[in-house]
Amino acid sequence: MNDGIIQLSLGRFALIYLLLLAVLYVMKKCHINQSKLVIVASLRMTLQLFMTGLVLTYIFENPHPLFTLLYLGAMTVFSIRIALGKQKWLNPKFRRIVSISLALAGWAVMTFYLIFVVGVSIFNPQYAIPITGMIMGNAVSGVTVGLKTLNDNIKSERQRIDTLINMGVHPAKAMLPIVNKSIETATLPTVVSMLSMGIISLPGMMTGQILSGTLPLTAILYQISIIIAITAVTFIAVFASLYLGYRTLYNERQQLTI
Repeated sequence: MNDGIIQLSLGRFALIYLLLLAVLYVMKKCHINQSKLVIVASLRMTLQLFMTGLVLTYIFENPHPLFTLLYLGAMTVFSIRIALGKQKWLNPKFRRIVSISLALAGWAVMTFYLIFVVGVSIFNPQYAIPITGMIMGNAVSGVTVGLKTLNDNIKSERQRIDTLINMGVHPAKAMLPIVNKSIETATLPTVVSMLSMGIISLPGMMTGQILSGTLPLTAILYQISIIIAITAVTFIAVFASLYLGYRTLYNERQQLTI
């Protein structure tokens, strides 16, 4: 088996951008006026990842607990900002609940995974940073979908909710089915992705390890464990954010404030 990954030259790497021409063609053919957004997103993604690579190279070459903590802290802060960025309808208390839920769920699962499953310190940048990135990234996606779905469902079901409240039903009980449906919608993609792994797709972590020369069985064990960790953090973060947060959407007079 190959002991190392094939190094990509900048020339060969640049060829991948030719595939964006297919994306731009489809968008033009379908009259999707987001071509500029795709180009900007691609350039921004490239710049951000190159900058991340430089920072990680420095951290890996100069491992220090403070550097690792600062990086993990920055990841947490940006995760919260992304999750709340387009949720202008949230009240301050709901926003705090989402922030705390994301941070606590992410750090709790990350700490458990690193210490008890992998057996390394959370200050080990080689493991802590990429694993936390996968965990927080998926938690953010789940919470974002959950919040958007909750808002959309409340708008579409507002008349029914108001009717139930006027009949004497407590707002928490009237809104609970919507909350449960939103949680299901937000977490379903995570469960569905588990069904296709190993048959349709080889997940990114496993692919990267195999390319770098890791034995497939070792890569599989890592992949299975990280997927379960991702599933857990997604369910915990979404549940805590929505189940605790929706109770801030009505006042003491049992009136919806959204």
